Amino acid sequence: MARNISHNKYALVPFMISSALASGISQAQQTQQEGPTEEPLETVVVVGVATDTEITPEELDKQQANDLSDIFRQIPSVSVGGSLGIAQKIYIRGMEDTLLNVTVDGAPQTSTLFHHIGRVSIEPELLEKVEVQAGAGEATSGAGAIGGAIRFETKDADDLLDEGEQLGAMVKGGLFSNDGQKASASVYGKLSDSWGLLGSFVTVDRDDMEDGDGDTIYGTASDQDLAFIKLSGNLSEDQKLSVSFEQREESGEFSKPPNWPALQRAILYPMETERQTFVVNHQFSLNELINLETTVYHTKSEAWRELYDYRASVESLGFDLRNTSSIGQHTINYGIEAREDEVEGLEGGLYSWLEEGQVRGAYIQDHWQATDALLLSFGLRYDKYELEQVTHDDEADSQGFSPNIGMSYSFTDALTLTVGHATAMRGKEVGDGFTLWSAELAPDLDPETVDNTELGLEYSQDGLGLKAAIYRSAIDDVIFDQVGRPVYYENIGELETEGFELSASYVWDQLSISAAFNHNDSELNGETVEGYEHNGLANARGDTWNLTASYAITTKLELGWNFTLVQDLNDIEVLHRSVEVDDEVDTTQKVDKPGYQVHDLYLHWEPGADDRLNVNLAVQNLFNEHYRDHSSVADYSDIPGFGNVAGIYEAGRDIRLSVDYRF
Repeated sequence: MARNISHNKYALVPFMISSALASGISQAQQTQQEGPTEEPLETVVVVGVATDTEITPEELDKQQANDLSDIFRQIPSVSVGGSLGIAQKIYIRGMEDTLLNVTVDGAPQTSTLFHHIGRVSIEPELLEKVEVQAGAGEATSGAGAIGGAIRFETKDADDLLDEGEQLGAMVKGGLFSNDGQKASASVYGKLSDSWGLLGSFVTVDRDDMEDGDGDTIYGTASDQDLAFIKLSGNLSEDQKLSVSFEQREESGEFSKPPNWPALQRAILYPMETERQTFVVNHQFSLNELINLETTVYHTKSEAWRELYDYRASVESLGFDLRNTSSIGQHTINYGIEAREDEVEGLEGGLYSWLEEGQVRGAYIQDHWQATDALLLSFGLRYDKYELEQVTHDDEADSQGFSPNIGMSYSFTDALTLTVGHATAMRGKEVGDGFTLWSAELAPDLDPETVDNTELGLEYSQDGLGLKAAIYRSAIDDVIFDQVGRPVYYENIGELETEGFELSASYVWDQLSISAAFNHNDSELNGETVEGYEHNGLANARGDTWNLTASYAITTKLELGWNFTLVQDLNDIEVLHRSVEVDDEVDTTQKVDKPGYQVHDLYLHWEPGADDRLNVNLAVQNLFNEHYRDHSSVADYSDIPGFGNVAGIYEAGRDIRLSVDYRF
């Protein structure tokens, strides 16, 4: 990003940390240690385990994932609204990612730059693993995880090097029929027996897409560039260290609210966003009592829009220090974490607004293998939130405890029951960068508290896997802003989310097949939520079915299919908040969300004698379904005065071809 949006008071922190670590790295290289003799103890998650999910890089490569929607395409409990990358928002069980603890290599992604764009940006090619925790869970989930957690973990050199390799490189090129191209290059290798270095660059150039009816979706062209470097290795026999830096940029000309469609002759406004994340991860595994993990991070996100020369920045600096001890039948995780956030909004270079926040936390989680069949889990965390509206000279603070308890009982080796209950709290954090100028806090603002209860049953034997889970989550004292100006944060009531999930999978020789179903009801004070007036909080989605199948035709050729069905969601009563606080709106209205079904195919081919050359062909939206994702804003255009309020249609058929070669 060419523009210097705001002064970075933490700019020297990454370089200070790097300098402090340099002598340790140099000494470790001289001693040529082979690596840790003991791996960190595995943590077993009990609360919500039946609905937790892990996504692997192999899955993302076959689907040729390019954005958040592609990453979570096959997980019914997770949805992504908005077909435009810069505007995409993640939802777990209807709750927006503002209620989640989202981390990249342990670095939280906090606050929002602009409420009409997403707050989470990631390049799928970098990912080694994605973990999804649905609903409030264990004490180790992080501060503010009242709706769940998403953990993105990036690759390092060892993830790409084959056994015995010292140096490697990969180049990749891809074309999308709807409509764009993507290229990437990575170089990785061993600096010594103990240290590896990975560097990657990815660029994406997209033109305006077409929807399922063949109409151009104006204002969806964008350019994306990403640079990533990661150093990882062993300081000694019992210490491992990684240091990474990521810079991601996106720019284009978008609608005034980028998550709403632009008419054919509408004015488009240039907009740029950028995220920089610096993370240090250190592991020290000495014995069963000391398995220490330390994460130190600094992340900054910025946005600029030509209209009114608006600029916003969100900056976070913090750490998480945790230890794992094994004592008899107990595996105990405990630690402390702290974070400082700063949000700044500017207009025309003349006006500036500032908010600063702090979060401090301590936690402990015990997993007790009471018997061979029974695993008990119980934990507690304490968090303290402080917010200062520097410009408006106002403040809010809160503190509280978040306990949880759960169990896993194995009736047989194949059949397991899980039960969990978690309570979590979250105080008011720094707000939206583009509305700081008018943001006010209600007096005596209470923190949000959630009660989440889950019951799950799992069966796995002889290639057959079955899961069933039922859950209920209730967030009390929801903190939300009123419609219109000024923005006024107050406690508005209870957000209740309840539903159930079913899934089945079967593997037989070369054939793998799975099916899943998700039913979720999300209501605020008894009324169904919707993404327009509950922007930043939640969105409703119809019952979702997902069916996937893959077949290994040969050891070098694999064919896959994914089918998603989302059922109608009609007669959603909307504008409750507008009626309550806006004199110009005197009655509620109703909107519909039509159902849709989407088919995706992929073909993965390794034409060579080894796996160095890979060819991937994917067809997204095979039958050109014309639809608006339920996790986007519903269509309000028939309501007088709301003619431009609607989510962007999803892209029509997109044929993607990519070729990558590893040297």
